[in-house]
Amino acid sequence: MSKQDYYELLGVQKGVGADDIKKAYRKMAMQYHPDRNPGDASAEQKFKEINEAYDVLKDEQKRAAYDRFGHAAFEQGGGRGFGGGDSPFGGGGFADIFDEMFGEFMGGGGRRGQSSGRGADLRYNMEISLEDAFSGKQTTIQVPASSPCEECKGSGGAGGSQPVACPTCKGAGKVRSQQGFFTIERTCPSCQGAGRVIKDACRGCGGTGRTRREKTLQVNIPAGVEEGTRIRLAGEGEAGVRGAPPGDLYIFLTIQQHRFFQRDGANIYCRVPIPMTTAALGGAIEVPTVDGSKAKVTIPEGTQSGHQFRLRAKGMSVLRSPARGDMFIQAVVETPVNLTTRQIELLREFEKLGEDGKHSPESQGFFAKVKELWDDLKG
Repeated sequence: MSKQDYYELLGVQKGVGADDIKKAYRKMAMQYHPDRNPGDASAEQKFKEINEAYDVLKDEQKRAAYDRFGHAAFEQGGGRGFGGGDSPFGGGGFADIFDEMFGEFMGGGGRRGQSSGRGADLRYNMEISLEDAFSGKQTTIQVPASSPCEECKGSGGAGGSQPVACPTCKGAGKVRSQQGFFTIERTCPSCQGAGRVIKDACRGCGGTGRTRREKTLQVNIPAGVEEGTRIRLAGEGEAGVRGAPPGDLYIFLTIQQHRFFQRDGANIYCRVPIPMTTAALGGAIEVPTVDGSKAKVTIPEGTQSGHQFRLRAKGMSVLRSPARGDMFIQAVVETPVNLTTRQIELLREFEKLGEDGKHSPESQGFFAKVKELWDDLKG
């Protein structure tokens, strides 16, 4: 089944600005959040699709690629893959697309026909908890990648011998041919544009100067990172051909959905059920915070469902800053269930004592307006 257009998912037009996309995402995310739709599998799936769409459209480079190539820009296969599928590790297909779109204006280099033999960039997908995003962490990852051949020290020649100038292109990396009035210049087919060839290839790597192995890397995740944050490890990508510079490794972060909190930038939101008696009489409750501590919230008398309490500096860490966002507690007044006979009697008595409507001014005002509307219609 084909995937729905990301702009349609968020309900926005293709040319809208970043602020409009963010507003649309927040509205849709609140509507389909699992906490608001418990047990609704379709809402949960919709919520995942909305987050996937926002992850692409909020990033200028990803959005540019999506506008040009659609969903194919982020799918494996066909040379346009960008780390999809179940594996956390993928090739640098998105960088290929970026080179195709903008390479001409940035020197015409890129991966297509580059004579330097620089190693390819790699992508690693990492999922972290909201708590890790708050406090930051240091972790270890295993990355399968090509590394310089130990036998030839990356030269590609047996015994470490160095490449010699290509006899076809005389070291230029390009050959020319005449077609009528035009001279056509193309990459040398013998050396693939490198300008040099191996006379006696190393047996360990077959003359490429690199072998496949898994390497262990330490990754430092700073506090305050957000969904889609990219961490660059320079020189940790694929090894270059025959001693050429290696590529880079890009780590893309995904933050797990939290069972209590919903994040919006540096702020944290939490829906807390409040007993009817506490909402009516007032009291105090303790709520968890993202840093693992507890916060006391005073509930005033007559608190209504939907009322928000703001806890300053109890939200997420701000990247590269000592500041913190705020935490917002949304009260959800809970109607009591499974009442005993005595509790029902007391509520009936309470109902009779409140017939003047003083205890429920909002509902009294609403139904008074409804009565006026009906009277107007009759008149």
